[in-house]
Amino acid sequence: MKNAITQEWDLSVKSRKFNFDWKFLKGDDSKALKIQYDDSDWRTVYLPHDWSIEGPFKKEYASSTGYLPGGIGWYRKKFIVPDHLKGKKIVIQFDGIYKNSEVWINEHFLGKRPYGYSSFHYDLTPFINFESNENVISVKVDHSDFADSRWYPGSGIYRNVHINLSDHVYIKPYGIYVTTPNISTSEAEINIQTSVKNDYNHKSEMIIEHRIKDAKGKDLIVCSSMETIQANNEQHFLHSIFLEKPNLWSPENPYLYSVETKLIKDGEVIDFETTSLGVRYFHFDVDSGFYLNGESLKMKGVCLHHDAGCLGAAVPEKVWHRRLQRLKEAGVNAIRMSHNPPAPELLDMCDTYGFLVQDEAFDEWEHPKNKWVEGWNKGEPSLDGYASDFAEWAEADLRDMVLRDRNHPSIIFWSIGNEIDYPNDPYSHPVLEDRYKADKPEAKGMGDIAKKLVSVVKQYDQTRPVTAALASVIMSNETEFPDALDVVGYNYQEFRYQKDHEKYPKRVIYGSENGRHHNEWMAVKDNDFVSGHFIWTGIDYLGEARGWPVRHATPGMLDLAGFKKPLYFFKQSQWSEKDMVYLGTTAIKDGESKQIYWDHEVVSAWKGTEGELVRVACCTNCPEVDLILNGTSYGVKKSKDFPGGTIYWDVPYEKGTLRAVGKRNGEISCSYELNTADKPVKLQLHPDTIALKADKYDVAHVEVNILDADNYLVFDANNQINCEIEGPGEIIGMECSNPASHQNYKETYRNAYQGKLLIYVKASDQSGTITLKVTSDGLDSSSVVINVN
Repeated sequence: MKNAITQEWDLSVKSRKFNFDWKFLKGDDSKALKIQYDDSDWRTVYLPHDWSIEGPFKKEYASSTGYLPGGIGWYRKKFIVPDHLKGKKIVIQFDGIYKNSEVWINEHFLGKRPYGYSSFHYDLTPFINFESNENVISVKVDHSDFADSRWYPGSGIYRNVHINLSDHVYIKPYGIYVTTPNISTSEAEINIQTSVKNDYNHKSEMIIEHRIKDAKGKDLIVCSSMETIQANNEQHFLHSIFLEKPNLWSPENPYLYSVETKLIKDGEVIDFETTSLGVRYFHFDVDSGFYLNGESLKMKGVCLHHDAGCLGAAVPEKVWHRRLQRLKEAGVNAIRMSHNPPAPELLDMCDTYGFLVQDEAFDEWEHPKNKWVEGWNKGEPSLDGYASDFAEWAEADLRDMVLRDRNHPSIIFWSIGNEIDYPNDPYSHPVLEDRYKADKPEAKGMGDIAKKLVSVVKQYDQTRPVTAALASVIMSNETEFPDALDVVGYNYQEFRYQKDHEKYPKRVIYGSENGRHHNEWMAVKDNDFVSGHFIWTGIDYLGEARGWPVRHATPGMLDLAGFKKPLYFFKQSQWSEKDMVYLGTTAIKDGESKQIYWDHEVVSAWKGTEGELVRVACCTNCPEVDLILNGTSYGVKKSKDFPGGTIYWDVPYEKGTLRAVGKRNGEISCSYELNTADKPVKLQLHPDTIALKADKYDVAHVEVNILDADNYLVFDANNQINCEIEGPGEIIGMECSNPASHQNYKETYRNAYQGKLLIYVKASDQSGTITLKVTSDGLDSSSVVINVN
């Protein structure tokens, strides 16, 4: 039967995604929670789903949220539960709904959750109909205050939904807590706390069994104990296990064990969980920075928001895999989740790839921040947002973040807030002198709130430090806010590192949000006491727009499509251990300044007027680079002679091939070319895979390049590209990364930008062959075949 939890349900699988065949209405209808409500004319959608990204872009919406709409939406799902599941506990898990969600099952109200980034559960068991009677879940989502965020948040059930089955004696949600209090090269002590709940009216006996397995799934250690839990009670059970010669987790070696926990009653497994385990130890030293597994390590970090351009906030896992792989290739080893708890699967990936993570809870506390509507710092801001829910919900939201995420080895600190102390937005203090605004909330109030939030974190995890990202350290230093933190983050205040290190000798300092240029990194590299920094940002993101027609922020190493920008290569030259060299061109500046900014000045193209002097910018981690234009060398230059981090030559433009050759110890170790492109003549497709799984989730990234007759990318080409698809798949998005493009994201055409376009193709649940074809007026077409099995 359609939408049924069928007789084939595998009870050895505790949790399954509950994402398919939901009905969706954009609009409000209070009768939609009724079982007999007729939703036949609603759209059928697959979760995760974000309705805001469907647009349209309109100037009347807010620059802060990308000029995209909010509104109210309803979701409904009908399903059958077979009789053989009677006696089981049935729980629904939402990984994230933006925002103000209210949930009903068979007209019974289950609860609400205002914060759009929290994961939460509801027990469906008391209200479930079995076998012949249909069940209806109804979800109302209210994002009518669309200017409620300083970035694009999305709208709807934009993360996964799961159905979890267990006995009525069960492991509580997020009830496994694995810690490693003592680690050496010879042995690691592993403590496993299992939180069990008994919903029966009688006591119950059970065996708790733990198996530690290696990365290949081989059993290494098994331990078990017989336990008793009283009726209608919950209890924590603790087991200690010693693992010999542990393989330590690190960015270079992200080795993961697993802990399989089972509750066994009368020989039957009644509940189970599998928890990833990364064995590692770390600490922050006030004078010498961050240490992982006993070795000093600088955090080479990026901040990330959660959208993916045309896909909005509903981002498939394959998209995050591609993005994280590219960041890793650049030498990034740390990620700050800005400024909210991320999707849980993103943290799983960080464990797997070996990123150090800062998990962040809030962007504002009890007073609202400005959300710009007309443009950044323009006009009257909106004051809508989380502040209206903070007093009632902050402790629960923070608790649930820590409980959900505390087993991830990638997470090395918790952040209780971002730029809460931004001057006059909202707090103020006389230390700001002429900027002080007496009508604003007093800054001293931040200290008490910080202490309360830190105590919440410590209640559920004492293995990691607590931090916050401070925007105005000079103001926060007048309060108890910094002293409440274990580690203090400085946003864009590198000039304070040294003076505050001397003034506050017990304070651990790092850069929690930083500029992208050479000097900001040198402030980390040259000061042992600075543990690292997180540049703004790893990837471009929707919202926080400067003003119409620009709809998204552009500070990223990768653009909205995940294409590498010049900044990507500049950061790679600072952070990567692998030899690399890269070229771009920029204007020759008047005056004394020779600083070259890779985030907005460098262009990845060799073009110009014959004989005109062009500044060629080069970033590299090699000691020397030779620049060659059409076979003629313009001289070998040494990196040490360019303290700004960029080698450059001023070269008369000449059509042809510009080549940089990186050298180490006199030998060529890497090279890079720019070629002059002629007029565009053809399209070329580059899929990242030609095989997809028939699971409705798998995604292929298909890059479209506009080329000339010699197969060189035509950087200036912005032709409209039309897409046709046949077979068991669909185009779920097309991204050009043009900040000023307002084309509808749901159309099957889009203009290229800088000669490129990205197409996302998602498989259906049917086997077969997908054929994707792209055409453009005056250009040769291209097609690609993708197999779905």
